[in-house]
Amino acid sequence: MMSDESPHHRVSRLRRRIFEHVQNLPLKVKVISAVSLITIFAVLTIYTFWDLPSPKNLTAHPAAASTRLLDRYGKLIYEIYASERRTPIALSTLPKYVWQATLAAEDKDFYQHGGFSVTGILRAFFSTFIRGQVQGGSTITQQLVKKALLNDNRTLRRKIREFTLSAEVEAMYTKDQILELYLNQVPYGGTAYGLEAATQTYFGKSAKDLNLAEAALLAGLPQAPSYYSPLGSHPEMAKTRQKYVLDQMLEDKFITKDQYNQAINTPLHYAPPPSLNAPHFSLWVKDLLVKKYGLQTVEQGGLTVTTSLDLDLQQYAQDTVASETAKLKKENVGNGAVLITRPGTGEILGMVGSRDYFDTAHDGNVNVVLALRQPGSSIKPVNYAIAFERHLLTPATVLADKPTCFDQPDQKPYCPDNYDNKFHGPTQVRFALGNSFNIPAVKALVINGLNDFIASSSAFGITTWDNPIHYGPSLTLGGGEVTMLELSTAYGVLDNQGERVDLNPILEVQDRNGKVLENVQSKKIDPATVAKLQKSSPDSYFVIGNNFYQETPPANIRVISAGSAYLVTHILLDNNARSATFGPVSYLNVSGHPEVSVKTGTTNDKRDNWTIGYNPDILVSVWVGNNNNDPMSNIASGVTGASPIWNKIITQALKGYPQHWPIKPAEVEGANVCQISGLRVPDSPSPDCQPRFEYFLTGTIPPPDTDLRRDIPIFKPTQAPATARQISEQPDQIETQNHAALIDPLNTVLCLDCAGGFGNPDQIQIDRTGRAIR
Repeated sequence: MMSDESPHHRVSRLRRRIFEHVQNLPLKVKVISAVSLITIFAVLTIYTFWDLPSPKNLTAHPAAASTRLLDRYGKLIYEIYASERRTPIALSTLPKYVWQATLAAEDKDFYQHGGFSVTGILRAFFSTFIRGQVQGGSTITQQLVKKALLNDNRTLRRKIREFTLSAEVEAMYTKDQILELYLNQVPYGGTAYGLEAATQTYFGKSAKDLNLAEAALLAGLPQAPSYYSPLGSHPEMAKTRQKYVLDQMLEDKFITKDQYNQAINTPLHYAPPPSLNAPHFSLWVKDLLVKKYGLQTVEQGGLTVTTSLDLDLQQYAQDTVASETAKLKKENVGNGAVLITRPGTGEILGMVGSRDYFDTAHDGNVNVVLALRQPGSSIKPVNYAIAFERHLLTPATVLADKPTCFDQPDQKPYCPDNYDNKFHGPTQVRFALGNSFNIPAVKALVINGLNDFIASSSAFGITTWDNPIHYGPSLTLGGGEVTMLELSTAYGVLDNQGERVDLNPILEVQDRNGKVLENVQSKKIDPATVAKLQKSSPDSYFVIGNNFYQETPPANIRVISAGSAYLVTHILLDNNARSATFGPVSYLNVSGHPEVSVKTGTTNDKRDNWTIGYNPDILVSVWVGNNNNDPMSNIASGVTGASPIWNKIITQALKGYPQHWPIKPAEVEGANVCQISGLRVPDSPSPDCQPRFEYFLTGTIPPPDTDLRRDIPIFKPTQAPATARQISEQPDQIETQNHAALIDPLNTVLCLDCAGGFGNPDQIQIDRTGRAIR
């Protein structure tokens, strides 16, 4: 039989019975029960709020941010990050509709609620369970707390902590601050975290430059980044989501109907997948930053690094290396590398470490600019510069280019050949260096002394040569390995009037808050000055933010006198001085820039081929070869190999620059010398003198050319000048004859009218310091 008692009365009666039961419990049981309840509550409270993060962490410990490498004009080269690509951006820099799109998509009542929205929760419940459209009820503040301070676990504990922290965040920060933190925190798909990184990823621009259509698309991504991604497996859903956001913006009166229609019909142009620009340069700069600031700061600290690179010139150099080496397959050339610098400041404008960074099957990811390679004859200018500096040689000094062996203690005699397999007799240094003859270069080395040459070369920036005992006379022909960085630094000494400027790829480093951590010496310049520089020296300024700067020359290290540097530089720009080897027209001639100095180098085994050249504005170094050291074939310096690449790149680099000739220092003076002897033209020169003009350091102009005839020892069987060994071992075969002859600094006799010509191979004794025993 059913009771007439109402449900309300039944509940009231049950409550009275429970209360009476509790009242009748013993005191001890009541105490134990109360303590238990308090303990359970305390445990639950501790469990829920234990180790609750502080809202201060949002700014005291901000989210990891990418380090951005920019070129000298502010173009993005590369972003460094651990797993999240993020670039913080200020809310104040964004157009209003950009952040309004996010409000429309995620939390239209953001500026009205206190951290969580009851209406938002109800709206989400209605949309999800009534309309069948899944919609979140979390506010922007809650989402920020979940992403930045908590996690995505769907538990009651996390939700309570989320509500608590949301209230604290709202009390501690302004609404604008919270929205800015959110826009810099949330994921937008892939490795893109934060609005700026997302804008760069999808549209290749900054968030401050977004149009309404783009802003609406991005605002729709955080709800389900993978699903709504325009680059994902359902690109059509990105457009659907974009329309939803625009609908919400129109409904919430963030935009007008006209703006809505325009945005709906605006085509979206997505950026291609980001590529690794200047890969060898970027990763090298990353290594430099890590050594100075540590890996965590570089990957997560949000540094902004303005580098010296010219990205357009870099791309041109990369394309040129790839296309030109592809033409050299028959010559077995598999790789190439380039370094472009501004010698006066040490700025690196371009660095190509291989023909293809991504060709790992052929070690394309190896940066040859940093690798040890033999320089061949490209090291000769350093050798001659040291000899000029020490007044041991002049550009007019005659060196005997004839078969010569160099006897060194505990080693086999070294008997080098010339590149053309010929010997050229009495050769003045200008033509010996210009034509890259080997015998005179080795003689210059033993005149300097091997030990002194190595010690002096370190001042030029060549630091890889260690103990002189490991080297011999072949060092001046490229017998010791160097890096392209070192060789370019050494050539910079010649270009900088004898001062060394160490190469530097970094112009400025800022932390995530804009504080300058390091920068080069520079001066701010106005747009009018920039306009002038663009016409005269395009790469002599750089951009940081909206400001223009020009680097001022750093404190340099004096290595040799300006005069010695000028003499070598002048020889290397003298097309006549190299024409015997390279001809009057070659890839060593730069159209419109006859002032460019240049030197080639090829190792005897044809494993390395170089061309390095410069004027006061630009220096370009080029190498071709193979990473596995396979020899090349049919490589002719100035014709094939590195020279065509060098010519194209330096021509491009010098576009916009006028001719800029090296300035003759006060300590350099000129005089006329005789073509054969190299001695000063006398008042009444003989017809054989054939005067030409030459430069000298003050105090080194040679004496006048008088009668060259002299008594010299002749080896009777050959009717040629006798060698020291012949004089010692066969004195009965020696006779004194009077001939026109020259004697070079190593006492080698060059007979100009002997029936036997220049004579047998000379033997030059070298002591343990690598210096000739005269």
